[in-house]
Order: sequence, then structure tokens, then C-alpha cells
Amino acid sequence: MVGWACFKTAHCFSDSVNQYLSPVSPDSPNEPVLCMTPRFRRVLQAILYEAFAIAFVGPVLSFAFDKPPSSTLGLAVVLSSIALAWNYVFNTLFERWESRQSERGRSFTRRLLHGLGFEGGLVVMLVPVMALWLEISALDAFLANLGLLAFFFFYAIAFTWAFDRIFGLPESAATSHEA
Repeated sequence: MVGWACFKTAHCFSDSVNQYLSPVSPDSPNEPVLCMTPRFRRVLQAILYEAFAIAFVGPVLSFAFDKPPSSTLGLAVVLSSIALAWNYVFNTLFERWESRQSERGRSFTRRLLHGLGFEGGLVVMLVPVMALWLEISALDAFLANLGLLAFFFFYAIAFTWAFDRIFGLPESAATSHEA
């Protein structure tokens, strides 16, 4: 892919970024395009995830609640900021748990558990924010959040699968020949 060419060699980055990145041979489809420190990988994953989320959530909330797009975009940014912080914390904890498991790799079941854990924790945090911002009841905010949850449940699974395919598995999930 031409658009990703700069990710294939570390010399395209400044020295401050080079400390987190190193080139990897593209000979194997299981090898990452880019080697990253675990922290850099989590930050990049969270930022990309939330950027796509804001682009989706703002217009959907505007339409669903007949609110001005500027207001719902603001809400989407707030929700995504909360989700971004939760994403970092949750993935740190998940990868710590994952590294202690005897079975390596990320099966569908493990991805399913990841999605359930992440989204479940997020619902608890976002419902009060949505209720206050949109001036709706907690029940209405919960129901609205269920709609978003349905989308984000599948989005989280698909996004992490695509992210892993592009950037490779993290060390915590890589098999011995991938690490």
C-alpha cells in the first residue's frame, strides 16, 4: 500500500519517534509492518479507534436526539475522551492478564471477552454523561447507550482485528515464532 509506505521504514520518522519504532521484514504476513513498544502501540490503537468513533457518534447523536451537530460533536469528543482513557487502562490490564495465559494468540473467544469487558465498563461511565449533556433521563441515556453499544461491540472486535493485521499482535499475544 502506498499510503502505508512511510510505516515500513523507520528512517521516515523523527529521532523522537524512532525510539519507539523499528522496521520489520515484510517477508511474512504474520509479522507486523511496524515494531512498537507496548505503550506506543496502546496509545496509537486508542487514538485511531477514537478518531473513527467521533466521526460516527457525532452525526448519529445529532440525528437521534434532534440536537445541533455542534452540541453532539462536543458530546462525542467528551465521550471519546472518556473512552480513550478507559481504552488505555483496559488494554493495559487486559494485556497483563493475557500475558499470564498459557494459550497464546487472540482467538475469537478472547476477542469477544475483550469487547465485552471494554464496552461493559464504558457503559457504566458514559450513561451519566449522556443523560446530563442531552438532558434526558438515565434510563433514556442507558437505552441510547445500548444502541451505541451494539455498534461499538462489533466495531471493537473488527477494529482490533484490523489493527492487529496491520501492526501485528502485541508481545502479550504473539506466538513464539511471531515474537
